[in-house]
Formats: sequence, structure tokens, C-alpha cells
Amino acid sequence: TLIAKSGPEAQAEAAMLRAIHATGCPCPTVVADAPGLLLMTELPDGGIPSPQAWAACGAALARLHAAQGDSYGWPADHAFGPVPIYNQPMADWPSFWAERRLLADVDTLPPDLARRLETLAARLPDLLPAAPPAALLHGDLWSGNVLWGPNGFAGVIDPACYHGHAEVDLAMLALFGRIGDSFFDGYGAPDPGMRKRRPLYQLWPALVHLRLFGSGYAGLVDRLLSEAGA
Repeated sequence: TLIAKSGPEAQAEAAMLRAIHATGCPCPTVVADAPGLLLMTELPDGGIPSPQAWAACGAALARLHAAQGDSYGWPADHAFGPVPIYNQPMADWPSFWAERRLLADVDTLPPDLARRLETLAARLPDLLPAAPPAALLHGDLWSGNVLWGPNGFAGVIDPACYHGHAEVDLAMLALFGRIGDSFFDGYGAPDPGMRKRRPLYQLWPALVHLRLFGSGYAGLVDRLLSEAGA
């Protein structure tokens, strides 16, 4: 069974899937692509993740994150529907996270949230590592983009890849779901301070949801700003 996907970002997604596939992390195989069209294999779905499956997921993401770039970003910008994803490469990670993510469209936010976000962004050099390895990120690793088949971890789908701090993917995976206890058996021990940095990285998808779906997500943004100390 093959899946056809159309739209302005389809060919860009094909390039991302090929990059993920090259690392050994399971994902759909690109069969063909053209401007506005992606044809790919289907992954099994509908399984219930066991501890062994979560460990396999962790090992697969470790392989993904071991593939490193020369800078933070991606060769082209991307988008979540009408929300742009700015990927112009930068050499400094806190600056990338501030300028390309948290403050990229700050003028679209309610003034109180915008002020708190600007204050927080100014502190990022003290809160984030200056030069973590530029890991290949899935970029939209919420629980719905991790598939479980009858035989365990099946793979990841719907990427929005770029190079950045590996903890970005892990923070996203924990935002709308729970990471299985055995995940880090396969992934490896997290770096010290990961949980303290998590709200800084979860703010970006929360801001995207606020722009896509409206004020119902303002409370999530407010909570994450508070957890981040803003």
C-alpha cells in the first residue's frame, strides 16, 4: 500500500524523509516525488507500545540525532500550514532558537505574551547550551507522528526537519503525550538539566498551536512561560 500526499510542502517532505531514512531511523520510504506531490510507503499502525517498543523508539531517535549538520537550520524554510518555519542557518544555537523560533512572529501575539517572550528570549544565552551538536531533528515529533505496529515501533511520519539541539524532539514528544519509561534505555541517558530546558523548547510548538487554533492555547503558552521563568 502506498500513500500519496499533495501540497506545496510535499517535495520538501520527501527530502526530509530521505534524510531520516539515511540515518537508519524507520520512516516511510519515498517511492517518487515531484513538485506538489509525494508518493511513499505506508507504515503499520494501531499497535500498543510495549517497554521494548519504547526502547526501540529511543534507539532509532538516537541514530537520527547522531546525524549532524554544520550549522543550525535547514537549506530551505518550511511551514505548518499558514505558519512559516524559518530555517536560515545560524552558527549560534541560543540565537537560532530566539530569532528563528520564539520571536519569529512575535508581532502576531497578544502584547502581554509578546513582552514575556521577548524578555525570556534575551536570557536564552544563559539558559541554553551555546553549541550543542547540530542533530538532525524530526521537527514535529508529537505522539501522533510516532507509529506503533503489531511488532512494536514502526517509525516516524510527517517530519519538519532541521538541525538543532536533540532535546527539541524530546521536548515535543513529551508535550502532548508521555514518553515511555524505557525510552532512554534505547536512547541513552539524557543530559543534565534537560527537564529544566524542556519548557523553553515546548514553547515553540505551543506558539504554533496558538497561531493555528486560537486563544484556547494561550493558557498553555502562559504556563510554559511561567515554567521557563518568564
